Amino acid sequence: MKIIKAYFVIEDELNGERFLKSLEKYGRVCYKSETNITLDSAKKFIANILKNHHESVIEHEKVTVRIVCDRGVTHEIVRHRLGSYSQESTRYCDYQKSGEVVFIKPCFWGKDDSGYLIWEKSMKEAEQKYNELRKLGATPQEARSVLPNSLKTEIIVTYNLREWRHFFKLRCSTKAHPQMREVAISLLAEFRKIIPIIFDDISV
Repeated sequence: MKIIKAYFVIEDELNGERFLKSLEKYGRVCYKSETNITLDSAKKFIANILKNHHESVIEHEKVTVRIVCDRGVTHEIVRHRLGSYSQESTRYCDYQKSGEVVFIKPCFWGKDDSGYLIWEKSMKEAEQKYNELRKLGATPQEARSVLPNSLKTEIIVTYNLREWRHFFKLRCSTKAHPQMREVAISLLAEFRKIIPIIFDDISV
């Protein structure tokens, strides 16, 4: 058994300044104001369209992210319908073949907490029962029935920038699940570093 923390990898090589310049070019078509484009006009233009809720313009750029988290979190991610997803399949992945089942550590318990110790014991039992079923001849898709939400999975997520804004507004909220927030808040911080303006108004 292996226990890891949730994490993400941004799959695209992002150039935030290029994003803004492209979005300004596309957005100014709406107003036929292309002649107003200057070397430094993009930030002001994009900030203004966001202020005026003209967010359809930012749908023209997308970002793809690999999120490594537990399966419970991915059930929430895929509820965002304006996206594309490719996810590690428990039907086809044979965890006995890989040598161990990987679980995501809950962020809300410390390693010495009673809750964590109960959780850890449950994960060991789940792995044991999975392996027992495989030895009895169960296929991976049959044996997976004993695996819990805490099972590690990888999901490739592609959203346009408008949907990423929607994702962060919902998933960074204090009302979101703690393990969802663990991923979303750190990802938002990374987006803010790379892409100017677009995510600055989203509060955590």
